[in-house]
Amino acid sequence: MQIYEELKARGLLAQVTDEAEIRELVNNGKAVFYIGFDPTADSLHVGHFMALCLMKRMQIAGNRPIALIGGGTGMIGDPSGRSDMRSMMTVDIIERNCACFKRQMERFIEFGEGKARMVNNADWLLKLNYIELLREVGACFSVNNMLRAECYKQRMEKGLSFLEFNYMIMQAYDFYHMYRTLGCNMQFGGDDQWSNMLAGTELIRRKLGKDAYAMTITLLLNSEGKKMGKTAKGAVWLDPDKTTPFDFYQYWRNVEDADVLKCMRMLTFLPLDRIEEISRWDGSRINEAKELLAVELTTLVHGAEEAEKCRETARSLFSGAGSAEHMPSTEVPAAQFEGGKISVIRLLTLCGLCPSNGEARRLIQQGGVTANGVKVADIAAALDQDDFKGEGVILKKGKKVFHRAFTL
Repeated sequence: MQIYEELKARGLLAQVTDEAEIRELVNNGKAVFYIGFDPTADSLHVGHFMALCLMKRMQIAGNRPIALIGGGTGMIGDPSGRSDMRSMMTVDIIERNCACFKRQMERFIEFGEGKARMVNNADWLLKLNYIELLREVGACFSVNNMLRAECYKQRMEKGLSFLEFNYMIMQAYDFYHMYRTLGCNMQFGGDDQWSNMLAGTELIRRKLGKDAYAMTITLLLNSEGKKMGKTAKGAVWLDPDKTTPFDFYQYWRNVEDADVLKCMRMLTFLPLDRIEEISRWDGSRINEAKELLAVELTTLVHGAEEAEKCRETARSLFSGAGSAEHMPSTEVPAAQFEGGKISVIRLLTLCGLCPSNGEARRLIQQGGVTANGVKVADIAAALDQDDFKGEGVILKKGKKVFHRAFTL
């Protein structure tokens, strides 16, 4: 199976333009394609995972990825999928976030001469002369067509700033610039970027003539990826300092049963025939399939050794052995103890297991908390400071979330 057909079989392609030409370029390793990443945080999260895996698959097949960091567009903010305006970021924050992105991307794709490259659209967008841009690019855009785009329609009632209205023009100009300067002939993006990407393709063809043949593809990137990227606790980050490898592992270990095979197809590099074999497993083997998914994805992000540690820790915890060696941990400062004790409610919020005292109280009332294997039944329950020495206190939230609290 060639790469284009594999992408379709894995459920990665939602819409395409010029499918015959796209298939020809991709299958023959002639695509120079970009995917954009807005530097709104200092780490990528699992919502970006599908894009990273796609870039890796395409590079393996001989195509050349361009990771476009939105240092310039990040100063405007993408209105797609948002009900309000993004916070403005400083240049220093954007540059720091861009550096963090590259370090994480290097686990997936290979940068270098003739390989993948990373570019920052601040390098050309910040140099644009406004009047020249209006004359060169603005004349190619119909305001009527722009207002029909889904990314703008959903914001019209609450208000769309003129700053954000420019985002489509900036994104289209990115593709136009990279087509001319880097030979970029294809763009990938999430389904909520479709209007913006079509604008880029149209701009190239209008400015450079019918012989300029740029291609557009959308993935099930944002509709599925953003869903994957969120949990009740917030984003699941690729940075181990923001989401521990064990929490990352457990996130995938605990996906819904119905999503396991979909995640395997879209995100892992397991052969499709192997996934088809797994799809025929008896339902009693669902936990085995989830463990395999978690190991594969943790290996991609944190390495095989770390993935194996996470698997051993999870097996130990759920078997009752209770090893805390690789468990997410929080040091409890001495100042948190009053009279040599700390309330379980305070401990749950301190460890990040509950966002508020009220949520911690409800969790205890619902019977969802244990401490060192004993269910906490009283919302006024407190633990002695001496309990936190050595291996510490092992908290369990619900059936699947473990956390170690300790003092030095």
